[in-house]
Amino acid sequence: MSPSPIPPAVLTTTWKYANPCATRIPKFDRAWPGDRLKEIAWGFGAGVFCLPYPMRKTTVRTSLERYFEFSRLGTNWRTEVLAGVTTFLTMAYIVVVNPSILEKTGMPLPAVTAATCLSAAFGSILMGIIARYPIALAPGMGLNAYFTYTVCLKMHIPWQTALGAVFLSGTVFLLLTAFGIRQLILKAIPQELYAAVACGIGLFIAFIGLTKAGLVVKSDETLVQLGNVKNPSTALALLGLGLMVALEIWKVKGSILIGVLTVTAAAWGMGLTHFTRAEGGISSLTATAFKLDIPGALHVGLVEIVFVFFFVDLFDNLGTLVAVTKRAGLQAQDHSIPRLNQILLSDAIATIGGSLTGTSTVTSYVESTAGVAAGGRTGITAIVTGLLFLVAMVAAPFIGIVPSAATAPALILVGSMMLTTVTEIRWTEPLVAVPAFLTVILIPLTYSIANGLGFGIIAWAVLHLAAGKLTKKDWLLYLLAALFLLRFVYLSAN
Repeated sequence: MSPSPIPPAVLTTTWKYANPCATRIPKFDRAWPGDRLKEIAWGFGAGVFCLPYPMRKTTVRTSLERYFEFSRLGTNWRTEVLAGVTTFLTMAYIVVVNPSILEKTGMPLPAVTAATCLSAAFGSILMGIIARYPIALAPGMGLNAYFTYTVCLKMHIPWQTALGAVFLSGTVFLLLTAFGIRQLILKAIPQELYAAVACGIGLFIAFIGLTKAGLVVKSDETLVQLGNVKNPSTALALLGLGLMVALEIWKVKGSILIGVLTVTAAAWGMGLTHFTRAEGGISSLTATAFKLDIPGALHVGLVEIVFVFFFVDLFDNLGTLVAVTKRAGLQAQDHSIPRLNQILLSDAIATIGGSLTGTSTVTSYVESTAGVAAGGRTGITAIVTGLLFLVAMVAAPFIGIVPSAATAPALILVGSMMLTTVTEIRWTEPLVAVPAFLTVILIPLTYSIANGLGFGIIAWAVLHLAAGKLTKKDWLLYLLAALFLLRFVYLSAN
């Protein structure tokens, strides 16, 4: 049905109970993007107004479950909440790590901590409500390092101007989403490369987990080597992994969360955890909020910075989006992603919001796959994660109570689960196998989803061109390959 000229248009009405407070819960014309929000808000309003009546809980709950499609996805409140907590625990490190990086630019540590929590909460809740996906957002690792060490320290650009560049990249995101360009980019990339991205991200987060556990450590001779398995923290992480796997085999609900909490308790009991204080608080936000310098970022010399923020975030997000939806089984039969516009819109707005609060680019987190592995299938998972980030902003000094030995096994387990998509790749066909392999291997080895996908796209384009299989419909893929090639040349030159 085409949208009515003045939304919302009430199409049908359902009455519940004979009670006069059993308020009508209308179904709006869902062709309008905001009508889903109006529908859920109606349910909340009816529940609050009818507080004295016993049917209030049923009305609100039914409306929420219908909006988030609990029945179709086969989920429930307990599973979604546990999944949200699991996602938060695996990515809570960002509350400490992001401020420690950005403070080197001269930004006040308490303000950046508060901005990190607020932007993560805003982005995650927005994703949950509008797009209804279990994808959490927060300031991205890698982009925060580029923001600090390259833009501010190496190029001597004030952090206010760098925030302006982040704002502009988010605005470009928003415009490209509105005009459907990002959607075209997503469709232009071959599905087998997306399967490779999912595998690469699985190896990526497993590698992060192995290093956090101390099982893989740095080596001057061989780059990496086996860590000390006698280290109590490493041994505890391995025991935690064994516990999580056993619970998975026994099909225990919340296995990952149970494992994380058990290892945390054991670490504290053994005296292995050192409390990490994170400064912050809502009042400290005034030092960075709305301090961005947009006119300064419009300077011709800073266009390249805006482009890097945009380019890396675009493909990091696309890779994470495909990996999470594949793992959750939320893709359609033709491999398309339902409500793609809402997902991209949420991401773009979150980046703009992050720049306004005072932090680097906000992006989707691969740790969301931990929540998906715990059973998360709807936006409730992301909303719970976002609410916990709000709590973290108030209780920032206590955010360091979960040790890496507890979250590392969760990442290793989730990484192993994501390798199932490897069977979707035609490994006997060199035109497919080589680009897919480069994508899989370079995501963890370069510590970047965008780099791995970039080399995969370039290899796919070059090999198909050499084989004479170039077609006009692939023009956007070849354009992306050229842009990635220029980006890599630019990075090498700098």
